[in-house]
Amino acid sequence: MADKGNEPKIDADEVLGGIVEWVSIESPSHDGKAVNKVVDHVEGQFRDLGLKLDRVPGVDGFGDILECKTPPELNGGEGKGILVLAHLDTVHPIGMIEKDLKVRREGDSIFGPGIYDMKAGGYIAYYALRHLIRQGKKPKLPVTFLFIPEEEVGSPTSRARIEAAAKGHKYALVMEPGRDGDKVVTSRKGVGRFVMTVKGRASHAGVRHEDGRSAILEMAKQIVRIEGKTDYARGITCNVGLISGGTGVNVVSAECKAEIDLRVPSQQLAEEMTHWFLGLEAIGSDVEITIEGGMNRPPYQKDAGIAELFGKAQAIYREIGKELADVPLTGGGSDGNFTAALGIPTLDGLGADGKGAHAANEQIYYSSLVPRTYLCARLLETLE
Repeated sequence: MADKGNEPKIDADEVLGGIVEWVSIESPSHDGKAVNKVVDHVEGQFRDLGLKLDRVPGVDGFGDILECKTPPELNGGEGKGILVLAHLDTVHPIGMIEKDLKVRREGDSIFGPGIYDMKAGGYIAYYALRHLIRQGKKPKLPVTFLFIPEEEVGSPTSRARIEAAAKGHKYALVMEPGRDGDKVVTSRKGVGRFVMTVKGRASHAGVRHEDGRSAILEMAKQIVRIEGKTDYARGITCNVGLISGGTGVNVVSAECKAEIDLRVPSQQLAEEMTHWFLGLEAIGSDVEITIEGGMNRPPYQKDAGIAELFGKAQAIYREIGKELADVPLTGGGSDGNFTAALGIPTLDGLGADGKGAHAANEQIYYSSLVPRTYLCARLLETLE
């Protein structure tokens, strides 16, 4: 698919080669040293483009945050510009690239750990700016690329930096994976995380069963209660995803812990469900429960500013004879939740199309690389 006139074309093989370089450096979220190897690579590429770099050392065992800003000579103006968000961590442990997710191509699909979620998108953003520079073009607005080291675990150390950056920008472009063909994301559910701990009383399960108060039994009752709050009609899902407890099969359990995931489509429901969770009380007698947590990603709702930005993206996509759509409210969270909640027009899901996020069949589609790169480049070029 050619660009206009005699301008250099976006080279799909060149895009793919760059993506594979990023993917080949495995970077699970909790391995800060591994993530920083990718940060090193990306930092070098943006330095070569002439961007101003600011690298913030990681904390709590996570990798570094990398910010890359276009200097005045690479953009057409001052003031609030475009924030491009991408994360360099993946959910896959070191070694997946040698086992279940070898980098390989099968027809239109290219496999690899984190290739879909979301190293392809991050590289596409880099290539899009480089493509403009090679054509002798530049964005009308300043552009800041912010690469996050721990998005897959909720961006605990980078959220403040994301929100501070967003406040200084007019738009946010989030390079998370594309969806279901020519679709992007214009709304996401908010994400809540809660931890429930139950304390009971231990006793011998055979000799003095009646003296015990089973924390596991209480937790089982609580799980039924919590999962029962899932309401598809209202867009609420509650999932008890992790549970641990007990000390032995012949011991009435004295303690049990569960970790809970909540997804809600609106701020009103976020407040309602948070209040409900934090107000939970014990069901059985002589047991204690405590629950901690709250929303870690606010809901991201399609407002007028987002609709207008999406309309601009649709117009760009029509330049290459394709129609861009947006997916209905998605349950997955992203760093776009933070920017949208601040009222910054945010367009998400701009990365490569594919499937298998977080799974052993994670893949992108080669056929999506040129259209997605063209869309990103033209957004950088035309937003004003």
